[in-house]
Amino acid sequence: MAIGRSLRLVLAPPHPAGRPFIYGGLAVAVLGGWLLGGWLFWLGLLFTLFCLYFFRDPHRVPPERERLVLAPADGHVVSVQPAVPPEELGLGPAARWRVAIFLSVMDVHVNRVPAEGVVTRIAYRHGTYINASLDKASVDNERNAIALRLPDGRDMAVVQIAGLIARRILCDLREGDTVQAGDRFGIIRFGSRTDLYLPEGVRPLVAEGQTMIGGETVIADLAPERPAS
Repeated sequence: MAIGRSLRLVLAPPHPAGRPFIYGGLAVAVLGGWLLGGWLFWLGLLFTLFCLYFFRDPHRVPPERERLVLAPADGHVVSVQPAVPPEELGLGPAARWRVAIFLSVMDVHVNRVPAEGVVTRIAYRHGTYINASLDKASVDNERNAIALRLPDGRDMAVVQIAGLIARRILCDLREGDTVQAGDRFGIIRFGSRTDLYLPEGVRPLVAEGQTMIGGETVIADLAPERPAS
């Protein structure tokens, strides 16, 4: 069972954003190898295999229970602490719980919507490219911030943050879009971080060091205290 899941993860089809890199690697392997010799063939082949792995886009199954906040990315949690959302989103100066997820080059880099709602604001900001595992990356690095209005009127935010070698943040959302928990919404190339700002008053259910599976791992419960079953 575990072996089958691992194989499906490794052999998952690539995200469309990876196609230019994959085709480019194949072209180098075939044309370069034919014109210049075997070393360029192997270089192109290795690059193609890396891109197939990096851009893999596995199928994910969100939990059936409603009013959950799901992980917006694969990776491991590097920070769980109160923080003010990016000012460009206009969510106010009050601190709320922020869960920061670091994605290494070995993680799936497809971002997923954390909860059902409507996109109210998308704001891109230029910045630096320091190591995304550092806490100051949330403030200093290039980022794309997204505000989401939940069905109950509360707001939350998810922020795509470029990392040390990342140079492109892709976001498929538009302001006014209605989204569902677990939907794909973008990807970051190569190595990055994704921050999630929970609605005010909502506490996270995860801790630093935990491994996240985008679109499946539950980060918080938006419902009032549930009775024991």
